[in-house]
Amino acid sequence: MNLPNILTLVRVSFIPALVVVLLVPFKGKELVAFFLFLLAVLTDSIDGILARRKKQITVFGQLLDPIADKLLISSVFICLVGIGAVQAWMVVIIIGREIAVTGFRAIASSRGINIPASKLGKNKMLLETITICLLILGKRYLGSLYFLSQIGLWLVIAFAIISAAEYYLKFGRRVLSKHS
Repeated sequence: MNLPNILTLVRVSFIPALVVVLLVPFKGKELVAFFLFLLAVLTDSIDGILARRKKQITVFGQLLDPIADKLLISSVFICLVGIGAVQAWMVVIIIGREIAVTGFRAIASSRGINIPASKLGKNKMLLETITICLLILGKRYLGSLYFLSQIGLWLVIAFAIISAAEYYLKFGRRVLSKHS
């Protein structure tokens, strides 16, 4: 167990607290949720930097880090549906993409094919993070700028679909062929 892996586990441990903060009504919950989410996202950035710089990349970390990301993003989006900030169908597309791409990458891995994260996929994650921050802050804190969260949602959906298609178009034939 090294520091990058510990940071990933810390990120996972933030999820229940974030869910509670998002779903339990109290004054200032938006700011608390915003800072908790930012802290969780910060651990994601730091664990990756540390793992590469200190040459502490482990199989455990390579498996846990993307799972932690998906748990964090999915949990927050589901809570945002619960509080009426996002329509459920949008979140179904976003989470469905994550499950489909994760499954596809698992099949590829079982056949000895490594599928690295694409630039589109990384940009999708960045867009998700920014959009979630805007959605958490909501109209109360963003006022007339709240429309940016709605634009962000549509961009996340577009990037989710396009980046998933990119994975399948680039690796599909090789991964899904019977000879792999």
